[in-house]
Amino acid sequence: MKKWLCAALGLLMFGLLAAGCGNSGPKKIVVGLDDNFPPMGFRDENNEIVGFDIDMAKEAAKRAGLEVEFKPIDWSSKEAELNGKRVDVLWNGLTITEKRKENIAFTKPYMENHQIIIVNANSPIKTKADLAGQVVGTQDGSSSVEALEKEEAVLKSFKELKKYGDYVAALMDLKAGRLGAVVVDEVVGRYYIAKKPGEYTVLNDNFGTEEYGVGLRKDDNALLDKLQKAMDDMKKDGTSGKISQKWFGAEIVK
Repeated sequence: MKKWLCAALGLLMFGLLAAGCGNSGPKKIVVGLDDNFPPMGFRDENNEIVGFDIDMAKEAAKRAGLEVEFKPIDWSSKEAELNGKRVDVLWNGLTITEKRKENIAFTKPYMENHQIIIVNANSPIKTKADLAGQVVGTQDGSSSVEALEKEEAVLKSFKELKKYGDYVAALMDLKAGRLGAVVVDEVVGRYYIAKKPGEYTVLNDNFGTEEYGVGLRKDDNALLDKLQKAMDDMKKDGTSGKISQKWFGAEIVK
């Protein structure tokens, strides 16, 4: 009797373990983001979270066999949210810096963000040097202002640096002829000008470059490898380029 009972219990335990392994299902990852950063991640007119990074994350997760949930967070506390395990991934135009690398593991850069110069399509301005004597617009408090301040000689050559509450107002003044050029984050600038084809030109010159990567916890090596492979494959087969064209009107993925 005891032998039979032990055998029965053994079979029961084996069955439970096998069932547990077979029903584990795909792992879900929670992506932390700022939901007010168009076109990377923002809410549309239906209050749905959409954007370039949203499309990229959905596709990468699908290829990696992962479910994905998007969770808006206080972006200034993003590292605490990640390392406190309230989110698993930071994917929202996150700039790779040496300081952040101390606390976060990054994928390879998937995009370069430049501080681009936008002019009207018929403008005689072709280079950074041509901005001398011009009224140049940008957004007050933006990284564009910091980038301009690093090139003091060029900045001093302007007739005026005019700062706006947002880039849209600056681009409207550019179209109206009240500005000679607008300096803007590439991801933001290309998103807006893609809606007005033929009206603007982006110069080859720019005011600096930064790289975007996906941020993960330092010990999430397996997840990092899965996402990196998916992103590499998306680049190779042109999927990330198509997503870029959708949001920016140009292929600017790295």
